[in-house]
Amino acid sequence: MPQGQVSVTPDDGLTTRQRRNRPLLVVHTGVMKGKSTAAFGMALRGWNQGWSIGVFQFVKSAKWKVGEEEAFRALGRVHDETGQGGPVEWHKMGSGWSWSRRRGSETDHAADAREGWAEIRRRLRDERHGMYVLDEFTYPLKWGWIDVDEVVAELTGRPGHQHVIITGRDAPQPLVDAADLVLETTKVKHPMDAGQKGQRGIEW
Repeated sequence: MPQGQVSVTPDDGLTTRQRRNRPLLVVHTGVMKGKSTAAFGMALRGWNQGWSIGVFQFVKSAKWKVGEEEAFRALGRVHDETGQGGPVEWHKMGSGWSWSRRRGSETDHAADAREGWAEIRRRLRDERHGMYVLDEFTYPLKWGWIDVDEVVAELTGRPGHQHVIITGRDAPQPLVDAADLVLETTKVKHPMDAGQKGQRGIEW
């Protein structure tokens, strides 16, 4: 897409301005790191536009220190104190369940995931945010905790101007098919292949 020129202009009756302001459903999937990082980069741009940012993290332990969370909470305070950027909300869905160290039964985790999705659905219907990051949301979909068809129907029928970014491995095909933008991260090389541990500022 050189110089920002589209390869196809659809015959849909929309103006250029309307196409520049169409809400997108974005999916970041694949095996390599960077899916959430790319999503939060988009959220930074959204914050700079003054949009309300809602981050909803699935499959993250409540005890994990997430660098982006601290940064976005600080940006939320900047907005509250100066009016710059947009408001920020950051939610860890459920009670800190994690794919690597689960507490409670799978039934408990599935119920937490469904409760988190129900809250997101309410917010979408109320048009609460300009941009949503549903971080690692593909996992409860893959595990069957949340119905994929229901999610796709809700997201494709959402009202207003709300961008939604979903991250995580193994995005289900119906979600990929419904998305406007899909990226797949592919591993070429990783320090952990050579036995290196994760480190501050890189993994968290």
